[in-house]
Amino acid sequence: MSGSPLRLLIAEDLELVAEAFEALLSTEPAFEVVARVGRGDHVLPAVEKHRPDVALLDVDMPGATGIEAARLVTAGHPECRVILLTALPGSGHLHQGLLAGASGYLVKATTGARLIDAIKAVAAGSIVIDPQLAADALRRGPNPLTAREQNILRAVDRGLDSRAIAAELFLSRGTVRNYLSTIMTKLDARSRVDAVRVAHHRGWL
Repeated sequence: MSGSPLRLLIAEDLELVAEAFEALLSTEPAFEVVARVGRGDHVLPAVEKHRPDVALLDVDMPGATGIEAARLVTAGHPECRVILLTALPGSGHLHQGLLAGASGYLVKATTGARLIDAIKAVAAGSIVIDPQLAADALRRGPNPLTAREQNILRAVDRGLDSRAIAAELFLSRGTVRNYLSTIMTKLDARSRVDAVRVAHHRGWL
């Protein structure tokens, strides 16, 4: 970096929150906010145009989630480090975020000083995870769903019924029903819709 300010990208769909982040980070001489976007599908184009050193991505954005955007950024531009920010400490997406290549995972309620320190640490090559999020992830345990079960639950999330899921995944309807029954048992869910909710909440989908 040779003394140059760290170039930052902020991706946050709530304008007031985005403005607050930019105002905070712009006061730090070591930083330069080079781009701000409000949609997840605008992140990669902004990274390609502005070449930030660190991208701060809200986990929950329209267009694409922060995790989806992180996956694209880290795959195409590994020199850009990613920090994911969540408003919900118990959202359970830590594991997915790390698999997507994120170097940091913080709650938005963190202090300004901690956020600034995290950005500097991540830019220097460290991994920074909010302790509360890490503890929640350990208590929750690993994802119990197999890849096939996740695909079926994603199809349910898209509104497909058993017949459509069977056709899409080249399975029999009975096999799909068996998978759904297993999924609901694993997640202690009352219905397939409830299973989708539980899986999303725990970051397993």
